This record gives sequence, structure tokens and C-alpha cells, in this order.
Amino acid sequence: MTKKIVLAYANPDEIGPELEILGSGDFNVVATKGGLVTGSQLTDPDIWPLVQDASALLTGLHIVSAEMMDQMPNLELVTRVGTGYDAIDFAAAEERGIWVTNVPDYSIDEVSAHAIALSLALVRHLFEHRQTGQEGTWRYMGHTPIKRLANLTYGVVGLGRIGKASARKAAGLGMSVIAYDPYIPPGDFEAVGAAPVDFDTLMSTADIVSLHVPLNPETRGMIDARALSLMKPTAFLVNTARGPVVDVPALVAAVRAEQLAGAGIDVLPVEPCPIDDPVLHEPRIIVTPHLAASSVEAVHDVRVRGAEEAFRVLTGNAPKYPVNAPAGPRNGAKA
Repeated sequence: MTKKIVLAYANPDEIGPELEILGSGDFNVVATKGGLVTGSQLTDPDIWPLVQDASALLTGLHIVSAEMMDQMPNLELVTRVGTGYDAIDFAAAEERGIWVTNVPDYSIDEVSAHAIALSLALVRHLFEHRQTGQEGTWRYMGHTPIKRLANLTYGVVGLGRIGKASARKAAGLGMSVIAYDPYIPPGDFEAVGAAPVDFDTLMSTADIVSLHVPLNPETRGMIDARALSLMKPTAFLVNTARGPVVDVPALVAAVRAEQLAGAGIDVLPVEPCPIDDPVLHEPRIIVTPHLAASSVEAVHDVRVRGAEEAFRVLTGNAPKYPVNAPAGPRNGAKA
């Protein structure tokens, strides 16, 4: 029986990487003309008829609810073609025998590099200097204070794959590294040369606070007014994790009150960000449009690895990157 695989993020003429993996199976591969980061909904009238009979659904940032799953009788797998899977009701999927997977390792280098790039731009005041140069002001001393990297402490919140890579890069630049993550063993801190500290100590000690946590009930809004008030007035916040981890209005207020020196933000609670949002117009906050994971190689890798998960599950095998663990998967794939 031919099984349908829906790529909810791709255009029909752009599915070459997926077909390299799926072309050898008995699959009907359909693209919905979406995007990896998209404002479209799977329930939109022009998309839902393509999605409803899917055996495997590969998504970007689309919402996949329990109600939708109940109307998808063939669904065996939902794969988030990316890292964060908070838009998918993975607990409801587990109850219905549906695997949920993601691709957690495709952009480790890219996101950690972006976090470091934002950190360097903030510490060196690159955007302020660019603007003054454009205005005709040539100042060798420039915006101060500019501190020596080797004298700075880089604080990592969340020492997972990307957090570890970010810590290594910061250490390679000569910074001291501290980290907070209550869910990993002590050896993981030692492996990247990071000193383990509690959350409040990290927030009050680090010159750069770099966020690398998933979005869940524990981390949603964890960087709130209280957390920001702990930071040094010379410190910077960097978020390449998930937008709702940071209370953005509180961040803008804290920067304007000089509770911290500035921030670098790649992710926001609402994307695209409204053009009149104050976070876009605060000179000491650098905002990039959710591109930390982007590179030619990363985009290829995430699509290939997502397709490989679909191939595994639809041919009766367990996924490589399961988010949940259905006791009785619909296709009988072993857990």
C-alpha cells in the first residue's frame, strides 16, 4: 500500500533532497507550498485536503493539535523538520500511537556560531560604530566601554548540544565559561570547561548570558523582569533558543533602564515581528530574523534527516530522534 508523506514546508519543485531518500520507497510525496518558518496553518482550506490523509507529516513551525490528529486516520508520524517541537501536541500523539520526532543536531555549529557572533557584535559595539561611521563620525576610541574578551565571563543557560558548542567556542576565544543546567551530569560541564553554577549566580555573574534551552512550561518566560534585574549593567543577553523564553517587553524596559547593556535576539514570541514593536527600534538590541540555524549545509541536512525519519517509521522501524514513545505505534514500529 502506497503511503502518503506530506512536506508542509516545501514547494513541489524544491523537494530534491527528500526524494533522494524517499524515492526508493512506496511513497507518495506531496509538498504543500509552505515554508520552514511560515505563517500558514495546516488547517487552511487550500492545505488541509493535502494533509488529512497523510501517513507522515513533516512540518516547519506549524501547529499540530490533538483535534487535527483525530481527523488524520492514517497518521503514523509527525516530524518537526528542525529542533523545537512545542507546536506539536506530542503527548496527544503518543496516546494515539503516533510518533513525534525532530532533528536536534542539524545546526549545532550554525546556532552556536550565531550566538557568538551576536555576543561579539554587542561587546565590540559593531552596529553603533557602523552607524557613526555612516554619519561621518570617525572615532578611534568609539563607543565605550569595550572590554577585552579574555576578561569576560560567558554564561550558558542550557548545556545541551548547542549550549556545549557555544561554550567551547566562547572558551576558544579566551572567555571564562559558566553554565546552568540542572538536568545534565557534572561530567558534561567538565567536558566543555564550564563551571556549574545556579541560575541566579549565572545571571548576576556573566558578562554575556547566552540562552540555549528548549521551550517548555519550565522555560517559558524564564528570563523575566526578576531575572533581568540580576544582570550587571554592563552585561548582554543573547537568545538563539526560542522566543517565548524571554519576556521581550521586560527586556526592552530593562535595557532602557540600563539594568543591562544590550541584547542580541534571533527569536521572538511572535514572528514575523510587527514592524512597530519596540524591540526592533531599541538601538542597543540587535534583532535577527530567526536565521541562526541557517546555512546551505544545515538546510540540506535538516531536510534529509527529516526524510530519513519518515522512511524509518513508515517501513516499520523505530525513529532515530523520538520525542515521545507510543506504546502501540500505529504501524507496529518497535519503540
